[in-house]
Amino acid sequence: MTDTIGAVGRVRGTYAKTAAKRIAILDAALEVFAESGYRAGSLREVASRVGMSEAGLLHHFPNKGVLLQAVLDHRDDRSRAVVDFDHEDGRVGLRGLISLALYNQSIPGVVELYCTLSAEATAPSHPAHAYFVDRYAYVRRSVGETFARLRDAGRLRADVDPARAAIATVALMDGLQVQWLLDRDAVDMARELAGLFDSMVDFGEGESVMSGVVAIQPEEDAA
Repeated sequence: MTDTIGAVGRVRGTYAKTAAKRIAILDAALEVFAESGYRAGSLREVASRVGMSEAGLLHHFPNKGVLLQAVLDHRDDRSRAVVDFDHEDGRVGLRGLISLALYNQSIPGVVELYCTLSAEATAPSHPAHAYFVDRYAYVRRSVGETFARLRDAGRLRADVDPARAAIATVALMDGLQVQWLLDRDAVDMARELAGLFDSMVDFGEGESVMSGVVAIQPEEDAA
């Protein structure tokens, strides 16, 4: 029995080390891709940053396309932790988007990577094409459902359609990111997004969308 317990402990320890190594690889890959772009960023450089060989990296991620998909999913995990689209109060979801916009202003290298990849991925042959198609569909649907809950609660302006409001929200966020990357002093992504929400939603007497926005701990820019 003792031997069995010891074996289970070793297996769990191995899984934990493997999971930690995968996260380290994803963080390093995000840095490399943010600095050099996906096409120019090399697997060798990613492996070097985590102190392993390229062959060792390929044991975890068999090719560059698979690694890119995992990196994008890794970043989305962070976004989902910030934006609660399932909350019964739609105001929480919109305020989460504002928090995300504020957070993105602390990581310009990652924002640049996403902007570049989303444009390149319009080509069906791009390894991230399916990811971005699915991601945009998910975000449009989730934001649309958030606006629908606000409509049902009597907080959405009567002439605002939830589905169209979702499309406008995604379009504004993407457009703001490009403008902000070109001139960070001229554009405040969070403020402009808040302005859109305040024009469509009643957040309560004397309140705005910014009233309940939670600041997220910024991280060092990957670039």
